[in-house]
Amino acid sequence: MVEAATSRPARHAALNSRTGAQFEASWPVRRTGVHILQTCHLYTGRVASERQIHVGGVPIGGGAPVAVQTMTKTETADLRATMDQIRTVAEAGADIVRVAVPRDQDVEALKTIVRDSPIPVIADIHFNYTLALKALDAGAHCVRLNPGNIGGPDKVSLVTKRANELGTPLRIGVNSGSLPAHLRELEFENPVEALVTAAVEFVELMERLDFTNFKVSMKSTSVPNTIASNRLLSERIPYPLHLGITEAGTKWSGSLKSAVGLGTLLADGIGDTIRISLSTFHAEEEVKVAWEILKALKLRERGPVLIACPTCGRLQFDMDTVVAEVERRLEAYDDPIEVSVLGCAVNGIGEARHADFGITGAKDAGAIYSKGKMIRKVKTENLVDELFAEIDKYYASGKRVVRDERAAAEAEQWLAENEDATAMTPERTAAMEAAAVALEESSPVAGRRFTRA
Repeated sequence: MVEAATSRPARHAALNSRTGAQFEASWPVRRTGVHILQTCHLYTGRVASERQIHVGGVPIGGGAPVAVQTMTKTETADLRATMDQIRTVAEAGADIVRVAVPRDQDVEALKTIVRDSPIPVIADIHFNYTLALKALDAGAHCVRLNPGNIGGPDKVSLVTKRANELGTPLRIGVNSGSLPAHLRELEFENPVEALVTAAVEFVELMERLDFTNFKVSMKSTSVPNTIASNRLLSERIPYPLHLGITEAGTKWSGSLKSAVGLGTLLADGIGDTIRISLSTFHAEEEVKVAWEILKALKLRERGPVLIACPTCGRLQFDMDTVVAEVERRLEAYDDPIEVSVLGCAVNGIGEARHADFGITGAKDAGAIYSKGKMIRKVKTENLVDELFAEIDKYYASGKRVVRDERAAAEAEQWLAENEDATAMTPERTAAMEAAAVALEESSPVAGRRFTRA
C-alpha cells in the first residue's frame, strides 16, 4: 500500500523497536573543561522494509540481512561462460545473481542456469513482456520489469497473473535513463520527483492487480538523486528496496560513488538488497565492493577486516608492500577477524587496540600484538610471515591467543626504548584529560555560580 509521507525517524524508531536494532551510544565530550554526556542514536543491524519477499531461498526485507546481488557480464546463452561467472560470484559472496534475457535463446539457457546455479537467479527483462512470461515458466526465481519500457497495464497484468500462479516475485526496476514517456519532461525539471512518481505509479498498478510479491528499485547515475529519491520512496511504501547507482563507472570511481550513495542510505536504515554496477567484465569485483560497504557499516560479516594507517613521515619500512601482502593472504580466511597494519611503532598499538591481531613496524624491527597487548618483537622483513604464524596458532589453539610472557616482555622493552616522549598517543591524551578534570574538581570554587553585578 502506498502511504502518505511520514517522518523517517519515527518510521525507523518503530521498525527498530520491532527488530531490536536501535540502541543509544553515549560518550563523554569535553567542552571548556566540562564533561558532557552526548547521546547518538545509531541504526545498526537491520532496519528493514516492513514487507518481506523470498527470491529463491533468500529473504529480502522484513528484518532479513541486506542481500548482495550482482549481474553476469556474459551472453546468457553462452552457458559455460555464464555458469562459470555465476559460480565465481557465488564463491565471492553473492546471494543472488541477475542475468539478461533479451532473446528466446537466452530463455532456453535460463532453464539450465536456474537448475544448476548455486544461488537464486533473476531474469532481467526489458521491452518484451512475453519474455517475462517465458522467464517465469523457465523457473526464474525473480523477474525484473522496467516500468519505462515493459508495456501497458494489460501486458503487466498477464505477467503478474502468471507470477501469482507460480509464487514468483517481481522487481520493479525504475531507471533514470528509461523513464515512462509521460515523465521524461519532468525528469529534466525535477529528476527526483520523476523517479519517485514512476515507482509509485507502478506500485499502485501492482496493487490494483492484487500483486504484492515484489521489491522496488530506483537507480540513477546521480548519487544525490539516488539518495533523495530512495529516502522519499521509503516513507511511502512498505515494500523491500533494492539499491544501486546505475552506470556508476570504473572499479575506482564506481566503487566510490556506490559507497557514498548506498552507504548513506543503508546508514539511514534504507535498503534491503544492493548491487554495485561497475564497468568491468569481472562481476566478482562488484560483490567484493558490496561486502566491504556492508562490513564497514557492521550490517554483515564476511571474512577478515583489514585496518591500515595512511602513513606519514614517521614511517620507516615498506608498508605499501606489507599491507598488500597481508590483504592478499587474508583472503584465505573466512572468519571475520580484525587485523591491523600500522606504520608507527608508538601509536600503532593504541590506535588499533581492538584488533584481534596487528603489526606495527620500524626500520629494523616491529611488533606483533593482539587486543593491544604485545606478543613478540620480530625483524621487519619477517613481519608478515610471523603475523600469520600467530594467527594460525590462534586457530589451532581453539581461538586462544598464545603468548610467551618473556617474548612479550622483550617486545614491551623494545617499545619503551623506541618511544617518542612527545607523541600524543591515545593513552597520553586520556591521561591529560583525566588530570585536567581532577585539577578542575579540586578547585576551591568548583561548582559555585558567579554573576556579574
